[in-house]
Amino acid sequence: MAVKLTKNELKVQKDRLKQFQRYLPTLQLKKQQLQSVVMQVTAQLERVEAERLKIVDGLDGWIAVFAENGSFPEGMRLDSLVRPKDVVCRDHNIAGVIVPVFEELTFEEISYDVADYPLWVDTAVVTLREIARLDALVKTLRTQVELLERELRSTAQRVNLFEKVKIPEARENIRVIGIYLGDQQTSAVVRGKIAKKKLQEAAR
Repeated sequence: MAVKLTKNELKVQKDRLKQFQRYLPTLQLKKQQLQSVVMQVTAQLERVEAERLKIVDGLDGWIAVFAENGSFPEGMRLDSLVRPKDVVCRDHNIAGVIVPVFEELTFEEISYDVADYPLWVDTAVVTLREIARLDALVKTLRTQVELLERELRSTAQRVNLFEKVKIPEARENIRVIGIYLGDQQTSAVVRGKIAKKKLQEAAR
């Protein structure tokens, strides 16, 4: 789009440049904050996934006793004793992004008669609850990473727009208008001198 070569437009372009230069550091800071938080959350996600995997791998020694689960009546199997109910999260603002933060995983209150089960079932229920809790935490952390990365991409695009397009464009417009107005001023001075000389010559 061609820029108007006027003093008013020069002022507009200078004001825009100031606005862009004032806003850019805020965007750059937000970008750095988001990059830092994404790294932190990603590291936490990796730790939780490793913890979950360790617990699941630890079940290998239980394979024989878990096989007994299939011999329990339909309504008495382990999955009937561990029923997740609600994932409780709170909203948290990170660099302007609202993300869910995991609080707890609640379970349905299920009572059972210990006399109906072998001794290992109590430990199995605790372990399966912990795996379910870690599953919910992993899901929440993945949502955090997704939301933060989306905002990071958007912020990085804005930083690039300001750095590589808007600021250079405003500077170039100011330069072009400045040259044009300077040339106009020089031409006006020259014309004035010529007119003055003619008036002086006519007065002789």
